[in-house]
Amino acid sequence: MRYQTLEPPRRNTEESSRSNQRRTERVPAQFSLMYSGMHDGQMLIGNGIVTNLSDSGIGIRGNHIVKTGMELALFIDLPGLEEPVCIAQSRVSWVAGRRFGVEMITPKLETRNQLRFYVWNHLFRPTARRSCP
Repeated sequence: MRYQTLEPPRRNTEESSRSNQRRTERVPAQFSLMYSGMHDGQMLIGNGIVTNLSDSGIGIRGNHIVKTGMELALFIDLPGLEEPVCIAQSRVSWVAGRRFGVEMITPKLETRNQLRFYVWNHLFRPTARRSCP
């Protein structure tokens, strides 16, 4: 009788390399944003939905296709704020159709704090709501 070694299923290498690049935990999200940048010498302006958020990057589902390496300005409608949060520089790190991820490039301290506050509240708020007996 011959024995056959079974290997565990392999993950998509693009997906696994993407997940290995993340340095911080992602928070699922769903709020709107606008993005703009240059593409083939033309100004690109798109609208989209933030699908997840971390301290260093943002997952987006947009209405215009972008390319890896593009630099974008983001205007995020963060819940609870009257004005959009502006991230003047971000770089597209991966693309899958209309879904893409951006890495923030040195955001202003105020912007970083607004995003951290959102992430902190949505990561830890469910445990903070528990009341002591």
